[in-house]
Amino acid sequence: MTDKKTRYIFVTGGVCSSLGKGISVASLGLLLEGHGYKVSIIKMDPYLNIDPGTMSPYQHGEVYVTEDGAETDLDLGYYERFTNSILTRKNSVSTGQIYYTVIQRERRGDYLGRTVQVIPHITNEIKKRIFDVASEGDPDFVLVEIGGTVGDIESIPFLETIRQIRHELGRERVMNIHLTLVPTISVAGELKTKPTQHSVKELMQIGIIPDILLPRVSRPLDDEMRSKIALFCNVNEKNVIAAEDVNGSIYEITYMFRKNKLDVNTLEHFGLPVKEIKLPKWDKFIKTYKNPKHKVRIAVVGKYIQLQDAYRSIYEALMHGSVANEAELEIVKMDSEEIESLAGAAFKSKFSDIDGILVPGGFGNRGIEGKISTIHYARTEKIPFFGICLGMQCAVIEFGRNVCGLENANSTEFDPQSKHPVISLLEEQEIIVEKGGTMRLGAYPCEFVKGAKIKDIYGSDSVMERHRHRFEFTMKYREIYESNGMLVGGIYPKNSLVETIEIKDHPWYIATQYHPEFKSKPIEPHPLFKDFIRASIENKSSRKK
Repeated sequence: MTDKKTRYIFVTGGVCSSLGKGISVASLGLLLEGHGYKVSIIKMDPYLNIDPGTMSPYQHGEVYVTEDGAETDLDLGYYERFTNSILTRKNSVSTGQIYYTVIQRERRGDYLGRTVQVIPHITNEIKKRIFDVASEGDPDFVLVEIGGTVGDIESIPFLETIRQIRHELGRERVMNIHLTLVPTISVAGELKTKPTQHSVKELMQIGIIPDILLPRVSRPLDDEMRSKIALFCNVNEKNVIAAEDVNGSIYEITYMFRKNKLDVNTLEHFGLPVKEIKLPKWDKFIKTYKNPKHKVRIAVVGKYIQLQDAYRSIYEALMHGSVANEAELEIVKMDSEEIESLAGAAFKSKFSDIDGILVPGGFGNRGIEGKISTIHYARTEKIPFFGICLGMQCAVIEFGRNVCGLENANSTEFDPQSKHPVISLLEEQEIIVEKGGTMRLGAYPCEFVKGAKIKDIYGSDSVMERHRHRFEFTMKYREIYESNGMLVGGIYPKNSLVETIEIKDHPWYIATQYHPEFKSKPIEPHPLFKDFIRASIENKSSRKK
């Protein structure tokens, strides 16, 4: 681009939540990168929490962690998986952050005794957050997803801010995209545009006229329906772009938008050249995904299984690893609390046709014994096992109880009076009372020991991986564990904290204190997930012989 002035694309949602704004934003970001442009993406959430770090997974789903340790909405995971953007805490904004900052300034006297109001003080702080992202890395586009639904009282300051930005910078640098729902009345089999009309009307009352409409539909829009939406919503007909349901992978949504010319119409809005799009690695990924040569069944044994998005990054990373192995993935979700009630033949039948077992993270003691019994089964039956965060801690507890002879070994999180606290708080953590932002968060180095399998999988002496936890392996037990066959494969070099464990005489038994799923991408699958799936496929083949 000759003009390096950043362009801004604001994406709002209407009618109802969970329409797919995050994936739509990520898909558009990928398409713009495919045309040779540089993007950055911001998520603006209307809740009063500072961040989702203290929110229940049942309330909010997965908490995604950035490289610099921000606890964010899971949509940032989609942004990083789809695009080349390196996101930080600046890319995640909440109403709580905005008000907290403004109130702190008022307490310091920064406003010189003036009355502090939503306009201009709150809206100016929101603008500052947006322009700060634009000033870093010189992006061609900053895409901003406004969380919530138009009409929600919580979103009004954000909507007023983007109205002001459009007024200040003009059409040539700002575009508004509105994602809505066009439901199908099942009895009549008819698409209904009225909800979209009302949503756009609500937006226009605030002073925002959408440039592009993305009606979410269960089937393609015909010309008559598109014309009707354009007429009643005051949008150019070619800019009514169907967001069609996709039966396959979410990564195919990008290609649906490409087919429907979302990228082309966006660039034309800004008067920018539409360069030839080049996504060779993505094209290969989708082709491999659609033509698998194997099948693999992976059990994910967790505490929040009922909620679809609680382990979103893990599910995606498993899929990335499966495609890298040309395999069709079936995830078998198992509630660790239910597993606690199983024993003997009933327990074994639960895992009879499972090729690999993954135990993910979590907090609290509910369902812990179910995770521990699952890990015991994976270890003794030689089933590929992958433990992550709490999954690693449960593996340490299981091995301590059943191999090292540490009776009732436990974590101080679950049993503060444990005789053998093999997992415990660091001394500097024990004095912390507040829960928000007090964990080991973000990227930390991990150095691998000589002879560790995990070192060979990475093909590197050290890595940087992201963390989200407070409890650690208790170092005084390391010697007894290693003398009984468990290898500490990776450590945090600053104070020798245990980062990874593995068992030498097991086909594939690796657990990490960090969260490798946060760094996996479709076209760059994480090496641990890729190798775990490879081992699981091998396990399936050996069982058939």
